[in-house]
Amino acid sequence: MKISEHLNLAEITRSETAKRKGISNMPTPEHLENFRKLAEHIFEPIRAHFNVPIHISSGYRSKELNKAIGGALTSQHCSGEAIDIDMEGSADGVTNRMIFDYIEANLSFDQLINEFNYSWVHVSYESTGKQRKQTLRASKSGENTVYSPF
Repeated sequence: MKISEHLNLAEITRSETAKRKGISNMPTPEHLENFRKLAEHIFEPIRAHFNVPIHISSGYRSKELNKAIGGALTSQHCSGEAIDIDMEGSADGVTNRMIFDYIEANLSFDQLINEFNYSWVHVSYESTGKQRKQTLRASKSGENTVYSPF
């Protein structure tokens, strides 16, 4: 099933943890509609700008999957409003830093997070259209992840 021109359901629901643990990771129709909005406002503009396939390392997470991986209780991944992008090591030369900088300068987003010095980029799009344009940096403090303004 296609979510948008360059994004399909398999890409946003893929999860090794879900496979290993036998967890269903199928979004509801409402969550699929949220992903369509995210694809229109975030994913497809990134794809068009860089003109290369964009690798999603994490998309939709069912509540059960989110709990299994230790995700935040309020994670926008669970509502179909967030993706994590990881382009590091891609043959086309596009980096996570380039993705982050492009989103920050050009797109309307809810949250944009530089995860652990550009290990990946988290970006969300609030389905109601009310974007906070919140830019954060995630880092470790002991065992905990700490978010600070970017």
